[in-house]
Formats: sequence, structure tokens, C-alpha cells
Amino acid sequence: MIADPERYARAIALFDAANGEDPNYEAEAGKRFPKELLYASRMSEMLGRFAPDASEAVRLAVRCQHIQRWKIPRQDYPMTPAGYQRWRTTLYQFHAETAGQLMKMAGYDDAMIERVRQVVGKRGLKVNPETQMMEDVVGLVFLEHYLAAFAAQHPQYDEAKWLDILRKTWKKMSSAGHEAALSKIKLPEHLTPLIVKAVGTPAEAT
Repeated sequence: MIADPERYARAIALFDAANGEDPNYEAEAGKRFPKELLYASRMSEMLGRFAPDASEAVRLAVRCQHIQRWKIPRQDYPMTPAGYQRWRTTLYQFHAETAGQLMKMAGYDDAMIERVRQVVGKRGLKVNPETQMMEDVVGLVFLEHYLAAFAAQHPQYDEAKWLDILRKTWKKMSSAGHEAALSKIKLPEHLTPLIVKAVGTPAEAT
């Protein structure tokens, strides 16, 4: 339940305006959208399918999880595993801080802001149910909307590399996320056998 629908709408509008500044575009259904604005919309849509009764904090968090991501490009960090981890950690902090600032503008109190910051910052994965729910949605959106394009961008990856990527994604998800991935979303048809091989049956993968 949304405590104050007008306040919630203000926050969503602020998130979308910030992501609408993305200079990178992606096409969907014949139209072009700012990349992170489209991602945020897909996250909210997936949450509605996966957990329609999600808390207000999770609804806010999924809408701003990648907020203004383009401002911290991957190429600004060393192309090493350590560089990648530094980049990801910096992104989590940036997204959480930016979301908090916009929520303050929308009229949210410090308690709700901190709650959303924890989720967006991916704190308490596997422990905080709200963080885990967002991570499930992240995995589902990746599998349905981005896996095929990611595969096309990396034709050099062999099967072992792909199995590793898919298993790492799977490991971050809950049993509810696993079930949804195998039964409630549209997987890229040509990659479905690889996904099934990576995760096995739901019982084996949990």
C-alpha cells in the first residue's frame, strides 16, 4: 500500500525526469527511449508481475535502481576484476545517494529514505527481504530483456563462460525468483536450453 499517493507520484516523476536525461537510447516496439528510463519502466513492470503486493520502499527502489547510471561509466575504472568491483560499489553508493536526494525533494522522511537507500545500495542481500526482492526483479529483467543482447555483444564467450554468468545471476536470486524465471517470464528462445543447463531443475538450483 502507498501511504501518500501524491508524494509517491512526485518521487516517481523525479526519478523518471532524472533518467530521462540519459543521452543513450534504446528501442522498444519501434520507439526510442532514454536507456535508463526504459530500464526503470521494465523494472517496475516486472515487479508488478512478480510481486504485485510489494512494499512502497521496494516500488521506489526498483524505479531508481540504475538512476543516472551513465554518469559513472565502466571505462573510468581499470578493466580488471578489482576495477569492476570498485565501479559497482561506487555505482551502488551513487544510486542510493541520488535516490535519497530526490525522495527528500518529494517529501519523504529520513526513515523511508534510508530504507530505500539500503535496497538500492544492495545492502542485506539474502537477509533484507526488500533488498532480495529487488535483486530477484533485477535478475528477471536481465533474463527477459537483456540476456539476448548481451549474448550478441559477446560472441567470443564459450559455453563455460555463459554457464558461469547465468549461475552467478541465479545465485543472487531467491527460490521465488527461480520459480518465476522458469515459469513466469519470456526467456530468449535460442538461449533457453543454455539457461536450463546452467540452473538445472528448480529443486537443484535453489
